[in-house]
Amino acid sequence: VQLVESGGGLVQVGGSLRVSCVASGDISGLFVMGWYREAPGKERELVAAAFSGGFTTVSDPVKGRFTISRDNAGNTVYLQMNSLQPEDTAVYYCTLKAASVEYWGQGTPVTVSS
Repeated sequence: VQLVESGGGLVQVGGSLRVSCVASGDISGLFVMGWYREAPGKERELVAAAFSGGFTTVSDPVKGRFTISRDNAGNTVYLQMNSLQPEDTAVYYCTLKAASVEYWGQGTPVTVSS
């Protein structure tokens, strides 16, 4: 399984970005796709997750600002980030978890400048 992220970059405070992740390879059945982020000097943290049944969840620090979604085919996940703040600066990693195996993308950096 390969995960390829895109859409990160530099944005000003209050701006928006959408990051995308396309999964390819031997994917079948039910699986979860999500986003983690790792800020400098901090531990990697879960940002949002989207389950095959349509259920989604976002973490408290981004609730009301970030939205996660998956396409109809289920192998692409998006993270729409609005009202970005400096504390959202991090490398954002896409993940896919199926049958207790977790895959990671290479990460895409997001920098919010003030």
